[in-house]
Amino acid sequence: MGANDTSACVGYAPLSTTEKLVLSFEKHFNSMNFKKKYPELGEDIKVMGIRKDRSIQLTVAAPLIESFVKSEGDYFRKKDEIYEEMKEFVKEKCEEFDMKYKCEIYFNTLDKKGKGVEGCYLSITGTSAEDADCGEVGRGNRVNGVIPLNRPVSAEAAAGKNPVSHIGKIYNFLTHKIANRIYREVDGIEEVYVWLCSQIGKPINKPIVSSVQLVLRNTTLEEIKKDVNFILEDEVANIDKFCKQLIEGKVRIE
Repeated sequence: MGANDTSACVGYAPLSTTEKLVLSFEKHFNSMNFKKKYPELGEDIKVMGIRKDRSIQLTVAAPLIESFVKSEGDYFRKKDEIYEEMKEFVKEKCEEFDMKYKCEIYFNTLDKKGKGVEGCYLSITGTSAEDADCGEVGRGNRVNGVIPLNRPVSAEAAAGKNPVSHIGKIYNFLTHKIANRIYREVDGIEEVYVWLCSQIGKPINKPIVSSVQLVLRNTTLEEIKKDVNFILEDEVANIDKFCKQLIEGKVRIE
């Protein structure tokens, strides 16, 4: 198929420690197991992670569903219980990721005791959709599940686009897939960034630019260049199979 647009997308690997912590945090507190234990926690969980030297700060906004909350006092009791779960989860993740960081969590920081409903973050549905704040395509998470402000960003968003010829869908996912494969399979790489740029009407398996940027560790470009190029060319050559996986819902969307 010919590309539907002239555009460029970029993917990278691996996730940083902060990115992994933010992503795993949201997944855990939106998981079915956690919702069974705390059904009052809404699904619209926003997590901002900031690392300063050896310290990570998580600012969390997550509504409690009002049908599960009996009073202002009940709201703050439930909030405190969930907050303790958050601290325990972050402690476990710091150990799992071997993070030598101090981690601080700030949860629903607009809350004010004594103001009743006005001082509590409550929701009917658990999302911000009830306030008509449904967001716009491209404003939310990237295809790897985070909004990485210190990374290069694709010119296109993936949501709402066809997986047959729309570069915004295909190249967004494919660049991350290529980056992760290169990082896994080629030794000596600290970080990898992959760019693909299309030209409208040209076959999607023939991008006008396919570029890889590497941060190396204990190796040289000459030693790994052949392996990196092989993976890049192999993935682009098999783009039809990848598009089929997108159509069938087999590509994981964070």
